[in-house]
Amino acid sequence: MAYTLVQFDFPYAGPWGADMTAAMGDLAQDIAGEDGLVWKIWTENQATGRAGGIYVFETPEAAAAYTEKHSARLGAFGITGINALSFDVNDALSAITRAPF
Repeated sequence: MAYTLVQFDFPYAGPWGADMTAAMGDLAQDIAGEDGLVWKIWTENQATGRAGGIYVFETPEAAAAYTEKHSARLGAFGITGINALSFDVNDALSAITRAPF
């Protein structure tokens, strides 16, 4: 199966770490229910003031639909400067390097 990876990052003022976990629990539950989502890794870098995530989707269509939805959600939160990149995953090479799928 060929997966699609989506990388989001954007300016973020916090909260960070455990406070982020407490604040974003409901959002994480919502994201977990997305059609076609295989997994997400949450990213944060307090030193640079950026956060985001790495997502893997079952299909390019699911990835595109989520990218549109999440970009609009972030914009509604007042976040600008959003980077959203999409990549095809090379499954064979990723298996060699222990990708978690």
